[in-house]
Amino acid sequence: MPAYHSAFNEFPDAMQAGNMSILPIRTKIRGPAPLSDPEQGDIIDETLDLFRANSLFRNFEIKGPADRLLIILILYISDCLAKIGSARTVPTQIEASKMLNTLSVDNFAIPGDAGFPLNAHYAPPQSRADAEYLRTYLTQVRQELASRLVERLYADGTGKPSKWWMAFQKRRFMNRSLGS
Repeated sequence: MPAYHSAFNEFPDAMQAGNMSILPIRTKIRGPAPLSDPEQGDIIDETLDLFRANSLFRNFEIKGPADRLLIILILYISDCLAKIGSARTVPTQIEASKMLNTLSVDNFAIPGDAGFPLNAHYAPPQSRADAEYLRTYLTQVRQELASRLVERLYADGTGKPSKWWMAFQKRRFMNRSLGS
């Protein structure tokens, strides 16, 4: 059974940095990302929907530039779940939101950097300006993803993260991790 790929691979007029798509998102967080139609789903919704199914796969065939962004976001969700799971006590929704917001703005490697784990599959940005744009775009997307992930984790109203999501905290998509 093949992994699930992004529906945004055929997105018309998508900008690219390196060989990764810069897709519009629905967000209230300031940043360079183009704004998406509020009625339509975006790459963040798609990532949250496909995370649990795709995290079961060790191999992932990249079929387009949006798949590259999907891979980075799935790996980031894995890091978020590991961060919440490694807390000494079970964090409340507010504590989890603070933890993940801090994680999303921490310094991270982008394609082309020495510490980026998937450099073989990603082209580096063409210029320093493109690299800075990609870094700020990914920071904005990570912040929005973290806030939506916390909403889903604590959607049941018990004040504890969903066990159906936390079961994936140790599973590694493609046996990789963005964190150290």
